[in-house]
Amino acid sequence: MNHLAHLFLAQPTTPSRVGNLLGDFARGVDTEALTAPVRHGLQNHWTVDAYTDQHPEVRASKALFSSRRRRFAGIALDVLYDHFLIRHWATFAAVDFDAFVAGAYADLEAGEHLMPSHMATVVGRMIRHDWFDAYRDLEQVGFALDRIAGRIRFANRFDGVIEEIRGHDEELERHFLEFMPELIAHVQSRQTETPIESTAGEPWHWIRYTADESQS
Repeated sequence: MNHLAHLFLAQPTTPSRVGNLLGDFARGVDTEALTAPVRHGLQNHWTVDAYTDQHPEVRASKALFSSRRRRFAGIALDVLYDHFLIRHWATFAAVDFDAFVAGAYADLEAGEHLMPSHMATVVGRMIRHDWFDAYRDLEQVGFALDRIAGRIRFANRFDGVIEEIRGHDEELERHFLEFMPELIAHVQSRQTETPIESTAGEPWHWIRYTADESQS
């Protein structure tokens, strides 16, 4: 999963949000030196990724990509699933999208001192250019994937993957809609992080789905 989904499945605190993004920047990081809330957020990131990688709906999505771009399918799906999460925000989220993003950005800015330098650089760029707003637009998703493909160190022909995504949009969306409730239920049931309750005593109050609802 990509940045937005990881933040969506984090707790609404600065350490949790930093930890849940840290998984993409953790190489060389001494995890034992992290504060417990950041480390638990990192562990939640790993929980999300491990479940995602083995899920049959995700594997079925990867199989839709051509042999030319199959090795890139996992990365493409990570970014595309952020787009689908935005597309179906009202289905999965109980809070306004813009308000959620503003809160996440504010927490990440407040937690810059908790990040390794390379993570702080990327997160700063993400906030300045408002990547999550850009991910509303499938065309912008395509531009982002082309930039990622261009940074891969080995020669590849992954550029233009958005054309394959467009060609399988309905199937990819259907797989996502089957997968996402099960991912939410898995994360909620694992409780890698202690859920932060709302003033009304409700955990996971920013998410419409709960583990019980998605399994019923």
